[in-house]
Amino acid sequence: MNFKYNTKQRKRTIQGLRSFKDTLPKEARRILDKKGKIFNETLNNWKYIVGEELFKVCYPKSFKKANKVKASTLNIMVKRGCEVDLEYSKNNIIKKINVFFGYVVVENIKLSLFEGTFDNLKIKKPMNATKSEQIKKISNIKNDKIKESLIRLSRVFKQK
Repeated sequence: MNFKYNTKQRKRTIQGLRSFKDTLPKEARRILDKKGKIFNETLNNWKYIVGEELFKVCYPKSFKKANKVKASTLNIMVKRGCEVDLEYSKNNIIKKINVFFGYVVVENIKLSLFEGTFDNLKIKKPMNATKSEQIKKISNIKNDKIKESLIRLSRVFKQK
């Protein structure tokens, strides 16, 4: 691959095949990275990560990234009475998540209890990329095709 200098959107571009993320402008990449790729992937693969038995009694509520003071934490909602089972399998879940992503993503797991069924709970979904601040950033993108596709992508997230 040859490196070519481009002054329109980025300082450097790579000629040849590249991933979709590499073709996006920096503002769009920041928006997509900020919106919780780790949490979405964890939600989508939760049954594989925890197994059939724990899948029926728990689900991930939120994910907090690591900073200088605190380690990265996954917050899990657990049905009352089943917290002991999840407590014993914490280390196993952390290992499976880190192996799934290929690097250390989660260092701690925090448990929260609830009573009843999953139907009564409102599962916290990842934030949509349609806040006015993000829409302003998307509107600053010069490429019309990328701008339209990001707006369509935000509509799909809004529908979910």
